[in-house]
Amino acid sequence: MENKHNIKVKSPPNAAAGSKAVAVASKKLLGKMSLMKGLRILRRLNQTKGTDCPGCAWPDPEKRSKLGEFCENGVKAIAEEAMSRDADSGFFKTHSISDLRSKSDYWLGLQGRLHEPMVLSEGETHYHPVSWDDAYELIGSQLKMLSSPDEAVFYTSGRTSNEAAFLYQLFVRKFGTNNLPDCSNMCHESSGVGLNQTLGIGKGSVLLDDFVHSDLIIIMGQNPGTNHPRMLNTLEKAKSRGARVIVVNPLKEVALERFSNPQKIDGWIGKSTALADMYLQVRINEDVALLKAWMKVLLEMEYEGKNVIDHQFIRDKTEGFESFKENLQKEKIEALIQRTAISEEDVYNSGYWIGESKNIIVCWAMGLTQHVNAVDNIREIVNLLLMKGSIGRKGAGTCPVRGHSNVQGDRTMGIWERPTKEWTDKLRDTFNFDPPATPGYNVVEAIEAMHEGKVKFFMALGGNLLPAAPDTTYTEAALRNCELTVHVSTKLNKTHLAHGKTSLILPCLGRTDKHIQKSGEQTISVENSMGIIHSSNGVLTPPSPHLRSEPEIIANIAAQTLVKDDINWLGLIDNYDSIRDLIGKAIKGCEDYNKKLRHNHGFELPNGARKGVFNTASGKAVFTINNLAEEKLKGHNFLMMTIRSHDQFNTTVYGLDDRYRGVYGGRMVVFMNKLDIAKEGLNTNDTVSIYNDYGDRKREVTGFQIVPYDIPDGCIATYFPEANPLVPLQLKARRSNTPASKSVWVNIRKT
Repeated sequence: MENKHNIKVKSPPNAAAGSKAVAVASKKLLGKMSLMKGLRILRRLNQTKGTDCPGCAWPDPEKRSKLGEFCENGVKAIAEEAMSRDADSGFFKTHSISDLRSKSDYWLGLQGRLHEPMVLSEGETHYHPVSWDDAYELIGSQLKMLSSPDEAVFYTSGRTSNEAAFLYQLFVRKFGTNNLPDCSNMCHESSGVGLNQTLGIGKGSVLLDDFVHSDLIIIMGQNPGTNHPRMLNTLEKAKSRGARVIVVNPLKEVALERFSNPQKIDGWIGKSTALADMYLQVRINEDVALLKAWMKVLLEMEYEGKNVIDHQFIRDKTEGFESFKENLQKEKIEALIQRTAISEEDVYNSGYWIGESKNIIVCWAMGLTQHVNAVDNIREIVNLLLMKGSIGRKGAGTCPVRGHSNVQGDRTMGIWERPTKEWTDKLRDTFNFDPPATPGYNVVEAIEAMHEGKVKFFMALGGNLLPAAPDTTYTEAALRNCELTVHVSTKLNKTHLAHGKTSLILPCLGRTDKHIQKSGEQTISVENSMGIIHSSNGVLTPPSPHLRSEPEIIANIAAQTLVKDDINWLGLIDNYDSIRDLIGKAIKGCEDYNKKLRHNHGFELPNGARKGVFNTASGKAVFTINNLAEEKLKGHNFLMMTIRSHDQFNTTVYGLDDRYRGVYGGRMVVFMNKLDIAKEGLNTNDTVSIYNDYGDRKREVTGFQIVPYDIPDGCIATYFPEANPLVPLQLKARRSNTPASKSVWVNIRKT
């Protein structure tokens, strides 16, 4: 079927990946660079001592495939970053700010790599070139003019290297503020908070090898086929070893059902592996209800004389079980099941599987972390695993799957607005200064502070904050309140156009570019989703001689701002080993950083939960009592979740198709249950507005096309960033402040 907006809807494929993924990836790559250039990058991508993919943070196996350790969306990420097209000074001379604002993120990304520093002065209509020295002087003078360091905000993206992130946080804290919001605040902050409270570490406890030793893998609120496709290989291997997979997700996603491995002959001829042994389509944000129902099933099995709970582990390694159990017994399993929209039979059968399994891994992503009760979601997962004793042993544990290549490394390096005293004390002792003690702004707080005029300076080390953030109109107004906005970027994006009175764009090297400094070619380092730090090396000559590396840009800003500082900032850039020597001195677990980084597979950071050691106040893992989802917002009929398309990574849009959901040629769609469409008096392909009223003001976005989809009644799904204007800034997770973009109450009307 086709509508007037040229959005075509077809039946989704029967399996993910396969030869079709290879064909699509090849077309994307060859559409943006020569075959030889593409092969040069792919040959080294995710290989030992090669280039770490700038996409997701899924770890690499020790034994790498000779056919390549990359996926369709990894190839798209490479094509996007290393495309043979340039947005140089001529481009900016041709296109005014008002012209560029009318363009989509997709169009902006197609214009190519930035070439030289650009400035937009107050009252001007076009960005124009500026020298690096003048740019650094402008930043330094603006920072020194502030009445307080807290009038500056320093944002960070997960693409940043460990070396850049460490220098950035060191400079910012020497400048005198903890205003270091980062993209983690908007995605996995809830995971960190929940895991820290219960297990004493804000990271997952499993390694890649654990998957092939697992009896049961539970995937919740996660769509690996689009967001981290190499995970499908891992699941296929686990299945071949006898593991069962339970999927918990509101939308039916083809990549969670079947996988055709493009590295096998079977995958090329259409054969596929069934991944989900049981697919539970939970109502949006009723995961706590399902987890409680499962644990009620375990208690029932115990009463029947089946030994399915690890009482020895609970006695030796945990606290709070009796209070937790008493609270759980108050719940009625029938009411919990009704909330989930899953059949009683499926809840009980999946609960029996959990009871019968010894080694259980639970994986999750933003489908669990972007709700008001998101931290409760994570803590309830931990409760289930603690009941089973499935933390701290082979083949079992927690697996929050990070969606950006080094977002976890950023936090390890100190990108955090609320550092612990242990962290700041170590920084103080290493560098002989008193780091600021006052907590800084997270992303939501930073947007509010800019909007209120409390922040005059905003700098982004990578990323595209405007479309990534909630409440887009409010966020844009906040950015435009600043005196100076600074963006360290590889390509043009929407945030560059929500400028302060003066704005700078500083073009930097990408992951695929070689870093050449005085001592020669440099290596950078990153941390994957499972706490392994490893090296990454560029393979391409940078597209412009004017580009600078992120560490070099930070060092120059620090040297310009901290006039009498005792660190030789510019000297650190000559050889990145000098930066890593400082990391080794300042960060626990990173001792002998340079030596360990040179191992073929990098090194594993300390992780107590992985070994059954819990760095909590009591030294034991903590059972917690958690809340069910919030009540329906009065006067609203649908619960909306925002999602990515298959042609997208975070805010980077690779194209206008979503092959795995059968949508082609556009992004302004709303996925709805067929019964809901009829109930509302609507039809497939109708154009509708989505709107809500959270009390502060009414929000509405028009022009969505209705697409029938397999999703529970009362639930709808839309793409971000298109639907982000509907997400109120104040709608955020308790304890973590993560925007609740996955559970927004809305109404729909035909336009």
